Amino acid sequence: MAEELKMTSEWDKVFPKSDKVEHKKVTFTNHFGITLAADMYTPKNAAGKLAALAVAGPFGAVKEQSSGLYAQTMAERGFLTIAFDPSYTGESGGTPRDVFSLDINTEDYQAAVDFLSNQENVDPEKVGIIGICGWGGISLNAAANDPRIKATAAVTMYDMPRVGAWGYFDQGTAEDRYEAKKAIAQQRTREYGSSDLAKAGGCLDYPAPDDQPDFVKQYSAYYKTKRGYSPRSVNSNAGWVLQSQTGWSNTSILVHPEDLKNAVLIVHGEEAHSRYMGEDTFKKLTGDNKELLLIPGATHTDLYDGGEHDYIPFDKIEVFFRKYLG
Repeated sequence: MAEELKMTSEWDKVFPKSDKVEHKKVTFTNHFGITLAADMYTPKNAAGKLAALAVAGPFGAVKEQSSGLYAQTMAERGFLTIAFDPSYTGESGGTPRDVFSLDINTEDYQAAVDFLSNQENVDPEKVGIIGICGWGGISLNAAANDPRIKATAAVTMYDMPRVGAWGYFDQGTAEDRYEAKKAIAQQRTREYGSSDLAKAGGCLDYPAPDDQPDFVKQYSAYYKTKRGYSPRSVNSNAGWVLQSQTGWSNTSILVHPEDLKNAVLIVHGEEAHSRYMGEDTFKKLTGDNKELLLIPGATHTDLYDGGEHDYIPFDKIEVFFRKYLG
């Protein structure tokens, strides 16, 4: 039996509501038994079977933020779309709250494809996905798992297991990783039987201190201001559960990149600190239906909402999905 979710009926997004699409709340359940909440956007006056997209991300965000903007915009361009909250976050089900899992989050995408493929107004042969930030890497993992996903756009992507194992810019060491695992193991012992799990901390308050790296300041400028703040967002508030942090350190995305035979578009800002992850991931992909697109001048978070210069290349993303979904 699907879990009954509490979902708001109010428009509580960080972006304005479009008058070009119909919006409604929907739910679906993954094969771990977790019920996910999503916003569905349908082009007004649409007829026939539509191509469809499932959107998630950034990692630590909710559907009221960047993924919802992408979903609504692509619906304005003729696609039926959903932006969903990942398991354990936002309005979706699952306890404890604010934890993550590569397996479960990969399954979240596949469950979204299950849902879309069974909608009367969707062509199940024309389903794609969009992943933003950490969900860019997870989207590629899902696409390698599931040939029903005919096209995938990974935008300003992170390889979360890579960061979890080696830190930013691969500057960590095996000893650093082991010491982190020891600390988390002790945390688990202390918290055994407790429902009050310590959080790792979300983004720094805005403005972030001057001594912080630019990308940390950029995160604060998005998640901690009206530009991107959401009361349900992990990153806008207390952050992920601390003891879940080792979840990335012994996993890997794209163990078999050769299995990702369908189309992929990787989009990165030219000035994004995360650019190396997208470029290195792109090198693993095979086939002539893969593309890497760099946006001049854009940082990592500029592709969350366009920044001050409308950096999100929606025209090119639409062309990509039109080519491979029709």
